[in-house]
Amino acid sequence: MVESKLVELVVAGSNPVGHPIFKTQNPPVNKGENEFFAIFLPTFLDICLHFAYYLNMSTTTQTKPGNQPETKGENAPETVKNGNVIVKIYKRSRPTTLGAVRTIWEVADFTSGSRRMRSFSDFDKAKAEAKRIALLLSKGASTAAKLTNADAAEFGNSVAILRNAGITTSLQTVADRYAQMAKIVGEDKLIEAIKYFAYRNPTTREIRTVEQTGNELLELKRNRKASVRYTSDLKARLATIAKQFPRNVDQVTTTDLQKWFDGMDSAPRTIRNFRNTASALFKYAEARGYLARGENPVLATEKIKTKSASPIEIYTPGEISKLLAGAPASFKPIIAIQAFAGLRSAEVMRLDWSSVRLDRGHIEVTAQNAKTASRRIVPILPNLAAWLKDHVKTAGLVFETGNASTFNNRQHETATAAGVPWKANALRHSFISYRVAETQNVAQVALEAGNSPGMIFGHYRELVTAEDARTWFATMPKQPENVVEMPKAQAA
Repeated sequence: MVESKLVELVVAGSNPVGHPIFKTQNPPVNKGENEFFAIFLPTFLDICLHFAYYLNMSTTTQTKPGNQPETKGENAPETVKNGNVIVKIYKRSRPTTLGAVRTIWEVADFTSGSRRMRSFSDFDKAKAEAKRIALLLSKGASTAAKLTNADAAEFGNSVAILRNAGITTSLQTVADRYAQMAKIVGEDKLIEAIKYFAYRNPTTREIRTVEQTGNELLELKRNRKASVRYTSDLKARLATIAKQFPRNVDQVTTTDLQKWFDGMDSAPRTIRNFRNTASALFKYAEARGYLARGENPVLATEKIKTKSASPIEIYTPGEISKLLAGAPASFKPIIAIQAFAGLRSAEVMRLDWSSVRLDRGHIEVTAQNAKTASRRIVPILPNLAAWLKDHVKTAGLVFETGNASTFNNRQHETATAAGVPWKANALRHSFISYRVAETQNVAQVALEAGNSPGMIFGHYRELVTAEDARTWFATMPKQPENVVEMPKAQAA
């Protein structure tokens, strides 16, 4: 049935695709099926068209020679047959440039759907090519012969869907791509996979490399007046990340980052800091459309655990006296502010004398300078006022260089001169411990120190006695030996 109709159509010069046998009264109504056909179709068109040509060729080769006119004086063509397929080999005479005549053989090739003549100077080679072509056409005809009316109708509907979608890719290429993708994600998840890919790769997305994104983030922090110490640390970490991932920011995966973190030969805290910086980088990229929403690759990496904090170390009243005595004159107010007001080292390095209000009895730690980004007021206790009165200025950095490396060196030099071991963060820890013992008010000390009450209650409570606290906050600078304090005048 299908064979006879195809032959009729091709011999008549009609387009088989437009024939009613390729149409269906009941096209697919399922949306998923329509999407499927709009992207992936079987190669029925090629098969049917080839089969029609093969049958046409077979019919014409068995009719009178007039159906395939030959040039006068040429011999009848040789034929090679495979099943119902016949391939013709024509013997031709052609003049040479020197005026002689040479013989060639031309093979009629219909494998592309239209006739092409292939020339050979040797008959055996021409015949071998004819056999190869006949075999190919015979295989195609065998496949096409198995098509039923239902197959042809399904094929016609599929072709219409493909053309309506504006897809011009050959059916064979479409089928090959479909097979590859189905093998990767599974046939039932193809549409979902394509939608996800389109979501992750929008055509309007701005492209940024990791390095470009890092530079933008750094510039943003500077414009928002982040501290020099913070931006310096951020710049160094971002540069390391950019060097590790020299690609677009949306091409870095969770696996890439996890492998990098796992391979770091660093302390857990260092690895955690790099993870935090990377998270900030990709969060910035996500907010500006360089990444799809919810695609920050850092979030799915393993959180870095650090060892439990070591026991709180503090100085005794005797040790603080030695440290203050051993400190250079310009560094004494630094030691005193940390020991008797509890400022962090980083906060002291950012502190300006304009925030040290000796006349009002407090130090203002601005939100910009505070670790917690929250402003707080710290009282200047009587012994701290005594240590500051000879050094206070109207403006300028309390620690003039503002350099972290120099600050750390000065701390260790002071400890060496005093004959006291340097204990990291012990000045601040000492203030909190002695202040809690003195006031018995955790909430008050939390406000003064810029910490949470829970942190103070869990780490600093009952480390020292009230008597130790009174001695600590009674530590005063020594009067010079040649200075005699005058008695206060009596009221008249």
